[in-house]
Amino acid sequence: MIGNRPVSTLFKLTVLLVSGPCVLAQGANQVTGTSPGAPITLTLQDALTRAKANEPQFHAAVTEYGVAREQTVQSRAALLPSVNYDAGFIYTEANGTRSGTGRFIANNGVHEYVSEGNAHQAISLQDVAEYRKARALEAVAKAKSQIAARGLVVTVVGAYYGTVVAQRKYSTAQRAASEAERFFDITQKLERGGEVAHADTIKAQLQLQQQQRALQDAQLEMDRSRLELAVLVFPTFNENFTTVDDLENIEPLPSYQEAEKIAGDANPQLAVAVASLKAANQEVAVAWNSFLPSLSLDYFYGIDANQFAANGFDPLTRQTFRNLGYSATATLQLPIWNWGASRSKVKSAALQRDQAKVELSFAQRKLVADLKLLYSEAQTARSELESLRQSADLAAESQRLTTLRYQAGEATVLEVVDSENTLTTAQNALGDGQVRFRVAMANLQTLTGSF
Repeated sequence: MIGNRPVSTLFKLTVLLVSGPCVLAQGANQVTGTSPGAPITLTLQDALTRAKANEPQFHAAVTEYGVAREQTVQSRAALLPSVNYDAGFIYTEANGTRSGTGRFIANNGVHEYVSEGNAHQAISLQDVAEYRKARALEAVAKAKSQIAARGLVVTVVGAYYGTVVAQRKYSTAQRAASEAERFFDITQKLERGGEVAHADTIKAQLQLQQQQRALQDAQLEMDRSRLELAVLVFPTFNENFTTVDDLENIEPLPSYQEAEKIAGDANPQLAVAVASLKAANQEVAVAWNSFLPSLSLDYFYGIDANQFAANGFDPLTRQTFRNLGYSATATLQLPIWNWGASRSKVKSAALQRDQAKVELSFAQRKLVADLKLLYSEAQTARSELESLRQSADLAAESQRLTTLRYQAGEATVLEVVDSENTLTTAQNALGDGQVRFRVAMANLQTLTGSF
């Protein structure tokens, strides 16, 4: 044993880690019980739906909202009458007299049976304020769950399209490595024919080695992005999935005036600040109402007698009487002195209310600034897409023509290498630009919601 783990378990885990991703995936399948089969095709909407069911931070926000909603129900119940049933038996040592009364004067006999229903109603302005505060806190939790949902969309969009672009970059790296290998073969043939210097072959070989290393890095990045997405969307470890490359589908961007109106109406950050101020105001009301009296009413119906029966019998007078009956009590509680605790609660609540006002003002200013920034970012990312696409097309044509010119003896080896690197950079930049626009739209929609 090592710690709490058997040596055999640690050895198996070490073998999985050392043996590479393929063995690790097989081990994970054994642990989770998943079996290899046809890969799952994930769309972005599928990934969002799965992430909402499995992502812990979002689930925590939804749980917090559910708890707040139940606390509102409990606060409302405190304002309404309650009905209970009380049943009990009290035995008291007899005092030895013929009447058979108990030695404790608080009890009305040796045997006392209690079986009665109780209707209770408490009337307090403090309870009313507590209910209003609970409703405000429920609104806070609801807005926070919306923030979590929109933040989850940003996370999933970044992870999903990060996987898509990583696959693209891997394909680009494969193409670049193949081109570099073909160019290296061309330089070797031209050198053997005496048409180029040996330096060209060396440069082509260096370019080939660089592209091979880049291919390995692209493979690693593709695996990393797939693992991140898999952890995010699947309840058990699963790498057997494919993603849909829909980056060419460009979403429409509304006008700034439309986005501003939507953000003003449906911004969850602002809703949190407004609801927090309402809750703070109600907390002040709760504190002030602790100075006011409270009234409670109780109505009892049933049996509280020496015999467990609807009718009783007095052996001294030989008379029968009814045990079944009712009683009612009313209690008025007046707060007199508690060493300044109530006044301290008022001061504490007032401090929290002032802080909530500051946070609301800050949230309003931040909403305006964030909206301008995120809208500008989405607008810029969208406007650059066409330029990036043209650059990728031009780089591909330049690389093709430069290679032909080199074969004809009209271009240098440096020009060929530069054109290959330019093509790789342009294609990768196009993918990054498309992801940037998707993420920018998701960030903008954290303020506005879906367009």
